[in-house]
Amino acid sequence: MSASNGKKRYRGYLTWTDDMDQALLDTLVEHYNNGNRTPTGWKPHVYNEAVKNVREKCNVDITKDHVMSRCKTFDKHCNVLGRILAHDGFEWDQEKNRLVIHNEDAWNRYVEKNKAAACYQHKVIKNWDAISLIFSRDHAATSEDVSTGAENGQEMARKVPEDVHEVTANSPSTSAPSSQDHGGRPVLTQQIQQGRRKKFRTNDALFCMSGEIKNSFQISIRSNEPLEESKSSSPKEIFAVLQEIPNLARDDLLRAYCILTSNDRKFEALVALPLDMRKDWLLMEIGKK
Repeated sequence: MSASNGKKRYRGYLTWTDDMDQALLDTLVEHYNNGNRTPTGWKPHVYNEAVKNVREKCNVDITKDHVMSRCKTFDKHCNVLGRILAHDGFEWDQEKNRLVIHNEDAWNRYVEKNKAAACYQHKVIKNWDAISLIFSRDHAATSEDVSTGAENGQEMARKVPEDVHEVTANSPSTSAPSSQDHGGRPVLTQQIQQGRRKKFRTNDALFCMSGEIKNSFQISIRSNEPLEESKSSSPKEIFAVLQEIPNLARDDLLRAYCILTSNDRKFEALVALPLDMRKDWLLMEIGKK
């Protein structure tokens, strides 16, 4: 660190203060509301404005690289915390700026599946309303959900041989001549040829069983693939609805935005209400009424 024109100049690693964070986030929130954040990131001039604002308000000489690095940190906080807050039993304390855990057993199970979440149990993160507004994303699938799907697929695979055994033992003596059903799986059949029944051979049973095991294996493999994210309301849609509510204070809007982007059900409940009732309902949700 060196000094130039009375300003602190930072090279390399930079420790961000609360005032610097506030100056940066004020700029980002303004440009976010103006539509200057695209799916690929911020428009180039936003970084210049952020650097200028932090320099002027905090008397530090920072660079675009410092801003980009800090944005990555905010994005990580929002990604991890957003997934945590999407689960029951966890919520955000606006006054203490930290996570509140109502169910310790649920937290222990979650951390076991999501190691990166462990450090957020006692971490203090200020300006969460602004961070969640700017960097929020949908969190429909978690590693815990994917893991649960894999366990279910493996259980199905274990049960298939038993099911096949029951079919071979209880299959009727005759059936319609067909080698495959609509799903492409081999079907246990006995054909009548020249008035005599064809005996069901061991090789036929093994062939049928191999088809069932193959299908169950494919189910297990698919269960390990990332789950598709459910179609949920976008942050822009939620923000637009909140802006339509008359006389809703900026801080209350941000708190409500934080809640609604983490809970699609509550957003659906808000939209279902008449416009003149939405403000009262939101104030109850954020604990102001």
